Amino acid sequence: MAATEHVSASRLRAWMLQGLSDMGKGAPQGPQAEPEPAHHGQRWWRVMCLTGVDYFSTLGYQPGIAALAAGLLSPIATVVLVIVTLGGALPVYRRVAEESPHGQGSIAMLERLLSFWQGKLFVLTLLGFAATDFLITITLSAADASTHLVENPHLTSTLHGRQMLITLILVALLGAVFLKGFLEAIGVAVALVGIYLALNAVVVVVGLWHVVTAGHVVTDWTSALTAEHGNVFVMVGLALLVFPKLALGLSGFETGVAVMPHVEGDPGDTEEKPTGRIRDTKKLLTTAAVIMSVFLIATSFITTLLIPEKEFKPGGPANGRALAYLAHEYLGNTFGTVYDASTIAILWFAGASAMAGLLNLMPRYLPRYGMAPQWARAVRPMVIVFTLVGFLVTWIFDANVDAQGGAYATGVLVLISSAAIAVTIAARKARQRGWTIAFAVIATVFLYTTVANVIERPDGVKIGACFIAGIILLSLMSRLARAFELRVTSVTLDEMAERFVRDIASRRIRFIANEPEERDIVEYRDKIEQIRNDNDLPPQEDFVFVEVTVGDPSEFEASMNVRGEVLHGRYRVLTLESSSIPNALAALLLHVRETTGCIPHIYFEWTEGNPFANFLRFFLFGQGEVAPVTREVLREAEPDRKRRPRVHVG
Repeated sequence: MAATEHVSASRLRAWMLQGLSDMGKGAPQGPQAEPEPAHHGQRWWRVMCLTGVDYFSTLGYQPGIAALAAGLLSPIATVVLVIVTLGGALPVYRRVAEESPHGQGSIAMLERLLSFWQGKLFVLTLLGFAATDFLITITLSAADASTHLVENPHLTSTLHGRQMLITLILVALLGAVFLKGFLEAIGVAVALVGIYLALNAVVVVVGLWHVVTAGHVVTDWTSALTAEHGNVFVMVGLALLVFPKLALGLSGFETGVAVMPHVEGDPGDTEEKPTGRIRDTKKLLTTAAVIMSVFLIATSFITTLLIPEKEFKPGGPANGRALAYLAHEYLGNTFGTVYDASTIAILWFAGASAMAGLLNLMPRYLPRYGMAPQWARAVRPMVIVFTLVGFLVTWIFDANVDAQGGAYATGVLVLISSAAIAVTIAARKARQRGWTIAFAVIATVFLYTTVANVIERPDGVKIGACFIAGIILLSLMSRLARAFELRVTSVTLDEMAERFVRDIASRRIRFIANEPEERDIVEYRDKIEQIRNDNDLPPQEDFVFVEVTVGDPSEFEASMNVRGEVLHGRYRVLTLESSSIPNALAALLLHVRETTGCIPHIYFEWTEGNPFANFLRFFLFGQGEVAPVTREVLREAEPDRKRRPRVHVG
């Protein structure tokens, strides 16, 4: 019985940790990582449908939100949104696709600007807003899908009051899809987007026909606009002021870049230069933006003119489902039910592209920073984590679409603003003066929009701050838990270093860990004398010095190159650079053991000072209590004491 349980647990573990991430290529991989499964890519228009289930599905709630925010000005404010989309967000993300073609987006571009811990904390902050964007996409879309279900005339009496339960079930079903495997679901996305856009086109055409045939509708609207706002300049000014509330209509760009690794590209593409993938992703972004812009203008126009204002208010039949209201009103309940079913399906599946974005983004950063466990590289455990967080967010917001709009818009706008800043810097570095000015203007517009949205709806930045605090706290705890993990991915010795190791392997391999100072003959002579006295070693014993220079101590995993040199005609020295002195020394010792078959010895002197302060120096700056930490790293990496390199401290 025990054996059966052990086999079942092993199978479950193998299934949970299968692969690293089938959501895209290029994620950094650790020394224990399994090979990433082959990824052949899809045609750009099919991948557009994957991002489109997020982008296009906002038609389910965007017209209603626009009507609530702008009232009669909704069509004009939507035109402003479209201008910003085509003239601002689209050029920015076409440049992001060019600069970061592996799905990391603007975060990767900004990461290059900062190093050390400030760079890591900056990236973690942006990841917090990305998590806000993608997770709220999942929960808001599921909540709106349940709204369409509950408000359907055939189901209202049965499902009324059960929106929370339905939303949780939809989030759970989305998680189940990803636990099963997701790459095949692009075909489902193509079918959903095709049907949904076709049904929306029918609703738009019928709505425009009613607007045209009932001429008084337009005159009533224009008269009300003039009476309420005076002249066209006041209208445009007010539209600019309410525009930030409509920012949900910009949601598809970050997702479009996040799923970029799925784009097939050309046969000659390489990971270093995926020219075809970049070209086709630009087609994807442009086509999606144009299609969405046409629908946004048309739907905001017909919903504002044909739906009474009171119907948009919370509790009204058009709240969160304006186009569905028109479908039932003008095309009958049968067509309306088909439209509801299509909207529910695409809204539910909108969470799929958001989940794909999360699974593509988070494993690229957190494990590489040592700020997530190794299992965070696998898809299924992360799906479970994100699904549970989705449950929590749904419960906090009571599955309310309007309540989540502020947090969603904040996440979207922060990411777009960061992308605009990143491409401005990239254009400046490329000495493209015209693009630099253009992108700087776009960045200013989005920064204004972000600030205005935060002032208007501060709950969004509060939720984003909670995600940021959670990610930073869990990341630092994970980094602390993995402090003694061997994290050098590979060790390479140059010709001189290999000669030193071969020569000393014929005797007993003895290294001296030395912190380089003046590097004069006195330093090395005194160090050897001290080690001999501290450890009672005979004069004939031979030594090789090892000196580690700390590069960026905030880095976690990296390869290591070892260079050999002879100083002052007699002292052999191995020099290497790493983010952590103890890790570098442990990796070198294990590498020497494997290549020579001999157990190496290394000699230290005790570090002066408070042990706790020294540990913090090691954790933050890669140096400090070197001797005991080196021994601890070796102990974790090599459980067999007989095969473990020897550490001596005097």
